[in-house]
Amino acid sequence: MVPHVPARMDEDCHPRGVGRPPTLRLMTRFVIDACTLLHLVDEQVAVHPDHQLVAPNSIRAEAMNLLLSEVRRGARDEREALERHERMTEVRMRLLGDRVSRRTAWQIARQHDWGELRDAEYLAVTRLQADALVTLDPELASKAEGVVRVGAIQDLIEAEQ
Repeated sequence: MVPHVPARMDEDCHPRGVGRPPTLRLMTRFVIDACTLLHLVDEQVAVHPDHQLVAPNSIRAEAMNLLLSEVRRGARDEREALERHERMTEVRMRLLGDRVSRRTAWQIARQHDWGELRDAEYLAVTRLQADALVTLDPELASKAEGVVRVGAIQDLIEAEQ
C-alpha cells in the first residue's frame, strides 16, 4: 500500500489531512493511465471509495486509441470495444489539463530529455495532484521511478491504512 503523505493543499488551502474535522476521511488520489483504465473496465475492478482517480484530459482518447488498435488487429470485436468505451466513460475521474500541469509536463520532459510529452503529462499530474501513479505500462513505470511514487493495482482496491 502506498502511504498517504499529506503534502498537497486541499480545496480549503489546508495541507491535506491537517485541520480537517475528524468525521471526514482522507482520500488518496491515484493517477492512472489509459492501459490501467482499460484494465479496470475489462476486469470490472471497483476502486475503493476512499480513493479518487486523477488523469490528464487525454486519457479517454488514449484509451480509445488502444481499443481501436485492438479491433484492427483482431484482439477485440467492435461491439466489445464500444461497450468498453461506454464503461470507460462511467469511471469517475478528475481530469486535468491546466496550464500548470502542461508546464510541469514540459519541465519533466526537458529534464529527462524525452521527445514526447505523453508520459511527462502523467508524471506532472501525479506530482501536482496525486499521491501515486498506478500504471500497467512498464515503460511509464520505469520513467516514473525517482520522479513520483508508483503504486500497484491492488492499491486502488484496498482501503487506506
